[in-house]
Amino acid sequence: MKRFIVTCLMVTLAFLFIVPNALADEHKDTYLVKFNGPAVNGLLEKYDVPKEDRYKFDYLNLYALELTDKQLAQLEKHPHVEYVEENQESYQSNAQTVPYGIENVQAEKAYSYGYNGRGVKVAVLDTGIDANHPDLRVVGGYSPYTYGTDANPYIDPNGHGTHVAGTIAALNNNIGVVGVASHADLYAVKVLKADGRGSFVDIAKGIEWSINNGIQVINMSLGSNSYSQAIHEMVDYAYYEKGIIIVAAAGNDGNGYGDTVDYPARHDSVIAVANVDQYNNRVGSSSTGNTVEISAPGYNVYSTMPGGTYASMTGTSMASPHVAGVYVLMRQQNPYLSAQELRNRVNNSAKYLGSWNWYGNGLVQAPAALGIK
Repeated sequence: MKRFIVTCLMVTLAFLFIVPNALADEHKDTYLVKFNGPAVNGLLEKYDVPKEDRYKFDYLNLYALELTDKQLAQLEKHPHVEYVEENQESYQSNAQTVPYGIENVQAEKAYSYGYNGRGVKVAVLDTGIDANHPDLRVVGGYSPYTYGTDANPYIDPNGHGTHVAGTIAALNNNIGVVGVASHADLYAVKVLKADGRGSFVDIAKGIEWSINNGIQVINMSLGSNSYSQAIHEMVDYAYYEKGIIIVAAAGNDGNGYGDTVDYPARHDSVIAVANVDQYNNRVGSSSTGNTVEISAPGYNVYSTMPGGTYASMTGTSMASPHVAGVYVLMRQQNPYLSAQELRNRVNNSAKYLGSWNWYGNGLVQAPAALGIK
């Protein structure tokens, strides 16, 4: 009898150790959840969502939550939950290496009038920026990641963000290349990992950081075919409530017809940029649609790369920073105009190229937008 009791006790203890481990291994996924009720923390406590599995955004009553399937099902049914969307990935707009420059936007003419972006804060939401590049001046940055090189916004193993940054603001220092706005304050906001991928949560955190740190122009050379209501509301808040100019790559999914513009460029609060070559002809891969707003050089663009080097790339990723750079010049000249007023000036002064679905208002022109000859 004594042996039986000991055996039972051992089995019971073994069971006590097995059950918690099984619970700890329960699979969780990340979701963006917007609440429309006041008792959010109580609701999350009720459904046993640990505090370490929650991230509260500063705006929109929006959370990033790590949820089990059971917790997800409970939240989706709750009347105080406005929406739940699965965390998905966006990708850098694909680029291929070939030679180019930035002359078509005529930024050099702006320099002679003193317009070089001085004092304007521009965030590059991308794979980071190599802050040690001798042709770049990076004054700040942020990464939502917590481990490895992904956690450091000033390291760019991918190269994409460094290339984009050079087109916007490479220094006018007699080496390498010069950017559209060579004296702008560059901020490295890493929302894409070394493999060029980043989630909706990562991008939303990057936008939030930009809002909180007084960024005036955001460039997002990234895109996704998937819609995110959370990202939509974040860019709307940044643009309509904070007056931040947001420029994004239209995408490289074009075939000459139909609507293929990526998110977030597709949103009204974001300026969608199409890709043209040195002869102002649409590059065949450039996405098309009625949300294309403006065009810029994106074919064989020569710019900065990690390790103090330079290379050429092609894509709407390379077109977008030309437009962002022009908006930096515009904000320097017009610190008190609204974002919409600046947008009207840039669009109204663009050089007509043809079909709206291909080119939008046309080729961005810095001197015309600034009102100089």
